[in-house]
Amino acid sequence: MTRLISKKTSRLSKEEIKSICLLKDTYWKFGLKLQLEFFKKNIKSSDIHNILTINKKIIGYTLLRSRKMKTSFFKKYLLFDTLIIKKNYRNRKLSKLLMAFNNKIIKNNRKISFLMCNNNLVKFYKKNNWKKINKKNFSVIDHKFKGNGMIFNAKRKYSHIDFYTR
Repeated sequence: MTRLISKKTSRLSKEEIKSICLLKDTYWKFGLKLQLEFFKKNIKSSDIHNILTINKKIIGYTLLRSRKMKTSFFKKYLLFDTLIIKKNYRNRKLSKLLMAFNNKIIKNNRKISFLMCNNNLVKFYKKNNWKKINKKNFSVIDHKFKGNGMIFNAKRKYSHIDFYTR
């Protein structure tokens, strides 16, 4: 049975956190201990975890991190982070399902979402209704970044946005 779940960090069980870290470690191989340390150090209690399960096992995951951006004023946004599908479940359109769920959660939170990606992922995100931002129109203040910026759920155009990721 396939299920989509959305939870804030404060609502995750220790077992769910461990399963998320194990899934992440299948792609970013740092070991479970370092994955758990990173999670504890960098994930805030208000961050949103979107989880795809099949038969109660986590096979897909996305993190929406609550952060601030500055235009002519400061405003909260959701930093789209970490889209991963377990290797033996890829090529089954599950990432499309998870992306539709993410977009729904972003809209329900009435926030803009921003992501950073390499060139090879721009087409995928565009297919999922994200828009590429001109590099002159944004900057990532607290993070070294040379790739593409994409935005979702922006109802108006911004002349320039400063994104804070920490």
